[in-house]
Amino acid sequence: MLLTKERSPSPDFSPLAFCEDLAPLPEYKAAGTIQVDFAGLLSEPLQLHEDLASGCGGQLWPAGMVLAKHMLRYQRESLKSARILELGAGGGVVGLSVARGCTDLEHPLILSDMVEMEALMQHNISLNKLDEKAKARVLNWGEPLPQEIVDFKPDVILAADCVYFEPSFPLLMKTLHDLFALTPTATVFFCYKKRRKADNKFFTAARRAFTVTEIKDEDSPVFSKNGIFLCTFTHQK
Repeated sequence: MLLTKERSPSPDFSPLAFCEDLAPLPEYKAAGTIQVDFAGLLSEPLQLHEDLASGCGGQLWPAGMVLAKHMLRYQRESLKSARILELGAGGGVVGLSVARGCTDLEHPLILSDMVEMEALMQHNISLNKLDEKAKARVLNWGEPLPQEIVDFKPDVILAADCVYFEPSFPLLMKTLHDLFALTPTATVFFCYKKRRKADNKFFTAARRAFTVTEIKDEDSPVFSKNGIFLCTFTHQK
């Protein structure tokens, strides 16, 4: 996988089966721009600016890389007519990889995060000349869905590294419930890195509320050893 930077001055799938502090938080980086092509899955590398000035979401996190690569490798053809929303997008690695790699998307996808991340999302959209295929929007978990999202009715939701701050767990759950109420046939592609015992609380609630299914990926033996897991959430019937 192409990975360059410019700096400025396999166990069975079970998110509940791991001990506390399995995987430490990553070290924070200086602001800079990274290029990725996901082992040639993108013919033109994606450029992503990282900047922690507005929060930790401005950094490229490992589960985002895993989910982006999975979507390009396995889901590219199925996304043509999808209405795609990325939650907690940060710099937008997952959504922008899909926008770059899926040349025939019928609907511009939406990257969403807190207002502090809006400028970084928009910067990366413009940096990659994807303004016609992606847009940055504010979506605060736990609050009523913005009218634009309600009208859009997303049926593919991307969520990577959204489980890292325990007080946000019920807020994320409410937003997921609201999205399924809006589009019961939606699929959430969820990727996270297990970091602490508290993460179990989120997945206990998720298993009660949704059907949680492991995603198969040829790289699973590698990333699962590092505490990273891929799954889908679907509406319980």
